[in-house]
Amino acid sequence: MLQQKKTVFTTILCLFFIFLGGPSQAQKNSKSIATKTAIDTVKAKAIAVDTLKPRLKLKAFKTKAHASYYHNKFNGKRTSSGVRFSNDKYTAAHRKLPFGTKLKVTNEFNGKWVIVEVIDRGPFSRGREIDLSRRAFMEITSNKNSGVTIVKLEIIEN
Repeated sequence: MLQQKKTVFTTILCLFFIFLGGPSQAQKNSKSIATKTAIDTVKAKAIAVDTLKPRLKLKAFKTKAHASYYHNKFNGKRTSSGVRFSNDKYTAAHRKLPFGTKLKVTNEFNGKWVIVEVIDRGPFSRGREIDLSRRAFMEITSNKNSGVTIVKLEIIEN
């Protein structure tokens, strides 16, 4: 705690002298020490945060896939896996992937992504690779009036 206060004080002092007319050699040395300490502190915090979140193991599945979303008329109906469908959850339908497969779906135009679980079969429209729940689709799309977008699919492995 004392080291952090010294670092903050030294940084403020250096900035104050710089604005008054330029630093002396002593101020340059103290500024570089303060800067190095601040950078080390930031790096340490970044490493600590990085170790807390688990890394996803992703396996590329398909790029430039066409994705659409479920109509509201399917809300509450049973899916192929037996689960009741809800447009408020992060779920998807795929023709061949096993039920329960987790996918990272990334919009190729804007980089937004969601993680969904395959709970149904479909889509039954030619040229479409995946059907997303409305919530998942609206979260990644930039044009809310569109019903189709181009996505990249990655399988999340445990």
